[in-house]
Amino acid sequence: MKNILDIQSLSKSYDGKKFALSDVNFSMKTGRICAIVGESGSGKSTLIRLIAGLERPNSGKISINGKTVSDDTKICSPDKREVGLVFQDFALFPHLTVVENLSFGLKKKDESIVKSLLALIKMQEYANVYPATLSGGQEQRVAIARTLALKPELLLLDEPFSNLDSNLKTALRQEIRLLIKKVGTSMVFITHDLIDAIDIADEIILLKGGKIIQHSTMTDFVAHIQDEDVKKILSDLTTNAERVLQMMKNL
Repeated sequence: MKNILDIQSLSKSYDGKKFALSDVNFSMKTGRICAIVGESGSGKSTLIRLIAGLERPNSGKISINGKTVSDDTKICSPDKREVGLVFQDFALFPHLTVVENLSFGLKKKDESIVKSLLALIKMQEYANVYPATLSGGQEQRVAIARTLALKPELLLLDEPFSNLDSNLKTALRQEIRLLIKKVGTSMVFITHDLIDAIDIADEIILLKGGKIIQHSTMTDFVAHIQDEDVKKILSDLTTNAERVLQMMKNL
């Protein structure tokens, strides 16, 4: 299986002094879901913005699906990267219906694509309603489907569950995992909550101070939980910490 994402020696500084990311290296296989986990200031938002092309790195190389999109000599614009980015606030157009939001950005208005996406996210009955009438979970599904309509090679999600109440999170996490696996795309998402990663990710990257502390499958992550750096990150990621540790014991 080929790599959908390759990152080599990636570094980023906003002021030329302190590095938000420093010498980051990792790769990811096609069809995988990868969670990038870290506390505020760890560099996770910078990393996903660099992958999307919204920031220019100081050094390093990014390749998506075998194509170099950023290195020391060139950088591709976001629309040339074959990635889809879903922001934390979903960014649906309030004056457009669900169908119109899904159609937005399509060069050719194809009703079959829109209908299939509506069915995929189980939102057929909401086709002609406006975002203001939707729940947070429904808005998230529409935002992801709108991005999938453009057929990206790689889907990037920015804190996809942070604006949702706890009752919605568990069900939505599983819905998104099933959706991504059914479509057959690859996904990277950032989160400060380890439960998000444990629930749906195939692999996890732990970031601290702009550096990767650990990159492993979820199974290996649990096996190496005694690593002192990993334990320190777990203590810093206070959100649902006790529940996270209990879940790991039960794996």
